[in-house]
Amino acid sequence: MHFFKTSFNYDHPWTHVQLGIWHKYPNPHCTHVLTIDVLDRSIDPNTGVVRTERILGCKQKAPIWIVKLLGGSENAFVREVTFVDPVSQRTSIISSNMSMSQYVTCLERIQYTPEPSQPMEKTLFTQTAEIQTRMPIWKSLANNLEEWSCERFGDNARLGRMGLESVLRNLWDSKSMHRAEQ
Repeated sequence: MHFFKTSFNYDHPWTHVQLGIWHKYPNPHCTHVLTIDVLDRSIDPNTGVVRTERILGCKQKAPIWIVKLLGGSENAFVREVTFVDPVSQRTSIISSNMSMSQYVTCLERIQYTPEPSQPMEKTLFTQTAEIQTRMPIWKSLANNLEEWSCERFGDNARLGRMGLESVLRNLWDSKSMHRAEQ
């Protein structure tokens, strides 16, 4: 099993980042995400927590050795479930791969919360992923597949951060400039 973990601060309050999350795709940094389909959205009447379930359609090239040994295509699908708690100002996202899951699973967990030291100005982002192959017979192949998957996940995580940062700039910095011009 391979693990990925990162955390950093967005220079925007949680409310801004929360809005930006829903405008993240498409963006020029994450061209691998092609489609987003909302399957379900509900609000818990007792807590006010909003739950959204989506399927993301992606297109990414896999190394030729993976395609030759395991098959598959460039098209991949990810199931994502998001919980937004407006009272505690916490957004939790859990996602997992649907494609090729008989060979490798990737379980991603993301949290967005106000940065404790500057809650009105910054949002703390934490992200973890557990990547595990399901091929106990082929240890060396399994390890190579996990390593490649973890590297690809890290690359996509960096692109995702750049993408959301650009969305936030477009949403909020341009509004600030527009207000200043008035």
